[in-house]
Amino acid sequence: MSSLAAARADNFYYPPEWTPNQGSLNKFHCQHALRERARKIDQGILIIRFEMPFNVWCGGCNSMIAKGVRFNAEKKQVGNYYSTKIWNFTMKSACCKHEIVIQTDPINTEYVIINGAQRKTEEFDIEDAETFALPADEERGKLADPFYRLEHEGEDLRKKKEAEPVLVRLQQVSDARHSDDYALNKALRAQLRNQKKRVAEEAAVSKKLGLGIRLLPSTEEDAATAARMTFSSKFERNRKEKQALINSASIFPGSSGSSMSADKKFLELVSKRRKIKAGRASELLTGGFRP
Repeated sequence: MSSLAAARADNFYYPPEWTPNQGSLNKFHCQHALRERARKIDQGILIIRFEMPFNVWCGGCNSMIAKGVRFNAEKKQVGNYYSTKIWNFTMKSACCKHEIVIQTDPINTEYVIINGAQRKTEEFDIEDAETFALPADEERGKLADPFYRLEHEGEDLRKKKEAEPVLVRLQQVSDARHSDDYALNKALRAQLRNQKKRVAEEAAVSKKLGLGIRLLPSTEEDAATAARMTFSSKFERNRKEKQALINSASIFPGSSGSSMSADKKFLELVSKRRKIKAGRASELLTGGFRP
């Protein structure tokens, strides 16, 4: 990049027609410092990148918008809570262009959905998640009281004794599994090599058969099913027709005319049968067949 292009990219290029009494470059070009992001600044709206704070359901197409998805949102102030400003963010979902409005809640220190979406409720059971329930704020305040702490100290010791064997057993299992890192790495790499070898063999078999997909390993059931399948070929049909002609021919030399007429009639019947089959096949292809 040339020095002139670099100066223009950094917005430090002053054209020859600019004079110091005309003010800054933004004022000279009649534009805001934030460019397109400030196209609605006269209405108190600034375009920002807003990140979804939690999982929500879109109100337009009912699809889920995950936490962390970013949008170009219009940010504007809609009120105050004491000296804290309340901000409103308006954006459009990427799935159906449905308008979503989210607003800050300084009282509860969180975001609130005004319209256009619904927050996804995510609840879990403490026992299923195998976690511990944190004490409530009221109980935390009571723990500062020595009498309250003395009353519940015995129950806490009992819970500790009940949970201690389980914790010790879990620690032993964890130590046994991760005691030898080299052996674990060796077994994992051997499994990966076998998997790569099997995939390469399946790909070679598929390529040999002229297929563009990788076939699964064959089983005994597949072999038995393939053995039971029979396909009729043109060679087999011709062989049966010739055998029928031989069987229908006369063994006496004097009856050659009658045998020729019989052969001719049989060939005519065969040709008619083929025409009927061809007609039925064409009707099936054109959709004109009626059972």
